[in-house]
Parts: sequence; structure tokens; C-alpha cells
Amino acid sequence: MSDERHTSEAIDLLVALIRNACVNTGDPTSGNEIRSVRTVQEYLGMEGTVVEPVPGRASVVYRLKGFDPSAPALLMIPHLDVVPADDAEWTHDPFGAVRADGFIWGRGAVDMLNLTSAMVVVFKWLTAGLMAQPPGDIILACVADEEAGGVLGARNLVDNHWDLVTCDYVLTEVAGPTLTTSDGVALPVTVAEKGPMWRKATATGTPGHGSQPYGRDNAVETLGRAIVKIAGSDQPVRVTEQWLLFVDYLGLDSDVTKMLKDPDSVDSAIETVSEYDIALARWIHACTHMTLSTNVVEGGTKINMIPDTAHADIDIRLLPGQDASDVDDHLRKVLGPDLFDEITFVPVLDMTANQSVTSGRLWNAIGAAAEHHLGTSRLAPIMTPVTTDARFFRERGIPSYGVGLFDDTATFSQMLAMFHGIDERVSEVSVQRTTEFLATVIEAFGSQRGES
Repeated sequence: MSDERHTSEAIDLLVALIRNACVNTGDPTSGNEIRSVRTVQEYLGMEGTVVEPVPGRASVVYRLKGFDPSAPALLMIPHLDVVPADDAEWTHDPFGAVRADGFIWGRGAVDMLNLTSAMVVVFKWLTAGLMAQPPGDIILACVADEEAGGVLGARNLVDNHWDLVTCDYVLTEVAGPTLTTSDGVALPVTVAEKGPMWRKATATGTPGHGSQPYGRDNAVETLGRAIVKIAGSDQPVRVTEQWLLFVDYLGLDSDVTKMLKDPDSVDSAIETVSEYDIALARWIHACTHMTLSTNVVEGGTKINMIPDTAHADIDIRLLPGQDASDVDDHLRKVLGPDLFDEITFVPVLDMTANQSVTSGRLWNAIGAAAEHHLGTSRLAPIMTPVTTDARFFRERGIPSYGVGLFDDTATFSQMLAMFHGIDERVSEVSVQRTTEFLATVIEAFGSQRGES
């Protein structure tokens, strides 16, 4: 690494991005990613192209032209927004970016401002000539709104500004710590993700005075019965090929691993894992089930009025091979035909699962970087149950991967617990290692010859 390349810059940038508090509540007026766009512009010393479909909801795109127009282009697309945090439950202010005990504490530290800062720093190294110039274009798109489906960020760029982000390969999230099995260390690379099938459920009733409920059709009570049934039902199991390819990398007991490969025993195996690692159990459940979680409920206007409408937002995630008809079939089975017909389910977000191939130029470059930094090119292809901006590019057939390099003290379960959790934090060493790792990936990507 050049003496002029300082990975500490990524730490300073991460601190600044956390403190910008670009909190995305899902309301179009939230987020205010323009604050972090300005931080990125100031750090890079370049304006870039700012896309702001709604005031304050900004993304910024840069393109470093390669010297070979026929060479493939690589896009790095990190997001700038974060989810809310309740500071009363945190050890440190979630937007203070406190540096303590070797960590940077704050909302977004692992989702995904650690990667955002690393990618921005690597792009600066490229533009400053501190890295070898790849033959193809390198694009950096720091985007808004990922935490609410990407409609105002990556989706907007892909649909309306494709010329800005045209590429052949994508680097984004999710990054995870190394995994250790009897066969040695493996680096997880996110190659697939579940499909969000979010639904707004609405029940209707007849308004009336709250003092006289007899015989009334109460919308809140109707919706409540539906919510209880959904929450209490067994969520559909599906053991996918992707899961079978990955599960051995978890390094679990052989009997538990065998059970996790069998649809008939996977739930029992998850219960076993939950006894000693609840974060890992939750993640395994999500990777082997259609999941349904009712997360927002609204109904009624006044304590003495029987409500005529009630709404619930249900986060539904599908595995490969499942689609909207599977959601309807499950809800009809769980609620029964009568209650199902009383509820209207309107799509909020409707996408199937997606995945990328585990081969090709970028995959090989990640393996080469792993060999350089870890002494092994063993990559563990992983599916994430969360939704990322990669899906917009996979829809166009563009291979998209999420990867980083944590320090040796980070565990897979610890990383899982950080996402949208209390006391989110990342070690300073991990930020520095990820920055160096991504630089090596890009160097390896650019040095390949004769591969598409």
C-alpha cells in the first residue's frame, strides 16, 4: 500500500456519516441524505452528479473513466441512510459516533456506513492515483432511501438515470466476519437475498359510540384477530439449494447441520441453536422460512368511538421459488376463508428473491483478495434475509455481491445482532481492514485479462 494511503481516513469519514443522522423512517420527508452527500463531496473534493427526487433525499454519483472502453465497469453502491434508534437503550449516543474500546459506536456502523466510508476512501485513492487505474470504469453511487426500499435512491437511479450507473458488476452490502469450519476459514460473500412482499392489511367496520359496542363491527378487533392468527401460525419452511450450499460453513454440530438440511427437522434444529445463540437462530429461521412480521398497526381516532378502519403493515419475505401466490395461499390458510375475506391486503413492495452466480470476473477478484489478506480463496456464498439495493441490478442480470473484512474478534452472530439493533458498533480495525480489502478487490478486478 502506498505511504499516502491512510485507512484511518475511513474511520474519520464513518464518524462524520454517523453524526449526520440520516434517519429514514419511511416517510418521504425523512432521511435528509443531502447532509451525507455534502460530506462525501467535501471529502472527495468533487461535486459529482447529485440526484434529488425529493428535497433532501439525495444521492451522489461519480464515474472514473477507464482507459479501455471494452473493459467491464464496476459499480460500488453504498447507502447513506440509517434506521431510527432510541438513545435511552444505548450505551453511547447512537448518533454521537463515540470512539471507545476500539470501536465506533453508532447507528449505521455496520449497516452499512462502515462499507460506505471504505468505498468512498477507495474511490478517492483511485482518483488520486494511489491505486493502479483499472481498464474499465469505476463508479461510486452513494444513495438515499435503501432502508425504505430504495425508491428514492437506487431504484430511481436504475429506472430514471441508468446512464449514471451503467455497469457490468456491483459491490454493495452485506459484509460479514469470516467463518471457521473443520475445513478452515471461509469469507462470506452475499450473493442472494430474499424477496420483500410487504403488505398493508386493512379491516373495515361500522362506526358508533364506544359506550355501546354490542353488535358493532369493530375494525380494530377484526384486524386484531387476524394479527394474532398470523403471529401464532407456523411460517412456511423451504430449504433452498442456496441454503444447502451454505449451511456447512456455519461450523455447527454435525447432527444439527444435518437437521438444518431437512425441511421436516429444521424447526427442531433452530430451537436447539436458540438455546445458545438466539441471533444465529433467528437468522437461520429467516433463511429457511417465508417470514411474516406485523410491525405497524393503526386504528381508531378517539377513545369513545368504535373505529371503522384499521391498518397493519406486514413485513413478508420470500425465499427463492416463492411468489405472491404463496403469500395469498398462506394467509388464506391461516386466517380461514371468512376472516381472510374481511381483510384487504394491498402490496407495498412486491419483489421475488434474487441471486448472482458464484463465478466470473468480480467473484474471482474477491477470491484473490481473500487469498491475499486471509491466505485462502475459500468463499462462502450466502443469502441474506434482508433487502438491499443489489436487487435492482440483479433484475438486469448484473452480478452483485456484498463483502468486507472484519477483524478476528468479530463473530457472525455478533454481526447479525448489530443490524437495526441496540449498541450497533464496528471495530476500527474492521473498518481499516475492509478498506484495504476492497482496494485489493478492485486491483484484482482490474488486473484480470480475457475475462468478462
